[in-house]
Amino acid sequence: MGRAPHITGTAERLARNDRIVVLGAVAFIVLLSGLYTVFGVGMNMTAAEMTRMARPIGEPMAMGTGPVWTAGYAVLIFLMWWVMMIAMMTPSAAPVLLLFTAIKKAGSLPGRAPVLGLLFLSGYLLAWAFFSAIATALQWWLETMGLSNGPMMSLSSRTLGGALLLAAGAYQFTPYKHACLSHCRMPVHFLTEHNRTGLAGAVLMGAHHGTYCLGCCWALMLLLFAGGIMNLYWIAGLALFVLAEKTLPYPRLFATGAGALLLLAGSYVLVTAL
Repeated sequence: MGRAPHITGTAERLARNDRIVVLGAVAFIVLLSGLYTVFGVGMNMTAAEMTRMARPIGEPMAMGTGPVWTAGYAVLIFLMWWVMMIAMMTPSAAPVLLLFTAIKKAGSLPGRAPVLGLLFLSGYLLAWAFFSAIATALQWWLETMGLSNGPMMSLSSRTLGGALLLAAGAYQFTPYKHACLSHCRMPVHFLTEHNRTGLAGAVLMGAHHGTYCLGCCWALMLLLFAGGIMNLYWIAGLALFVLAEKTLPYPRLFATGAGALLLLAGSYVLVTAL
């Protein structure tokens, strides 16, 4: 009986500090997923080792054949992709997550705001689980076709690498890119237009927002195939770029400028591949 008031008081303090709870959970998730990625859990080499051994786009080291694709290995690769996406994409989702939590805090059940916020984040990450499943299938196909170096998880063709850079650059100019980016940058508009109630509603809203984020960033994430899926320089660079694209002013100029640079880089890789 004596512990009940103490537990209730702790719960009330956590509810009042919902921003700290949500940000702490985000930081913890990013830290764990980052460590998982860096140490290459389940892989033959750590990400740090793969980064040190990385070569220019389309010029992997000759290291023999990669692991045999079994159901267990496919699950491992899926987890690698998903955890990596969690580490890369969660920081850029923090603003909308905090705004969603603040709106729920002002609602009829403020004590549930931190839980609803974490459910929103779960839905957001489910959208990237869908992308990770597609990326896993694509990685299997590339390795099966001999277009990817299995041990280093990078493209074995400079022509294909250049084409991927060109495709990602071209996507930066499309209306789909700018429409999805606008939704990511205007969380107030998204949250008011797509508001849902309840626990399931929080998950669905997170998944909906994650779908817009996926539409904005999928082509950029596929560039990991060009630079090496476990190349820490590419992972960190793309994560910082996504964060900048969603937060810095003049987003259209930023996106199109990056697209132009990708087109130039792709053209250079293709020309030097001849």
